[in-house]
Amino acid sequence: MGEKIPEPFCWDASFEVFYAQLDTEHKGLFKGVFDVAADKGNAGALAHLVKVVVDHFAYEEGQMKKANYENFDSHKKLHEEFVGKIKGLKAPVDDATVHFAKDWLVNHIKKIDFKYKGKL
Repeated sequence: MGEKIPEPFCWDASFEVFYAQLDTEHKGLFKGVFDVAADKGNAGALAHLVKVVVDHFAYEEGQMKKANYENFDSHKKLHEEFVGKIKGLKAPVDDATVHFAKDWLVNHIKKIDFKYKGKL
């Protein structure tokens, strides 16, 4: 069973990983998805989402590498799969795609990112 998707779709303390920059970037990912959901035809919002996702994943993966994080390879693979999907999108995006992005982000943070709490 997946995690509940918050509505309105925004970051809250239940998503905290307790690394200031990662939490700040996660807030930006929520905002990026929220902005795309609010205006599905906005190509600029979609491009911004792709940029913040790619930038965040690069930073997060760098932190994992520095810490010699044991689940790095599998975590990076999940990032690559998500980026592959969102880079191929064109505006307007459909409701199913918005739901996918929301669900992926919520579950990735709470089920995957939470595993690195206290390890980076």
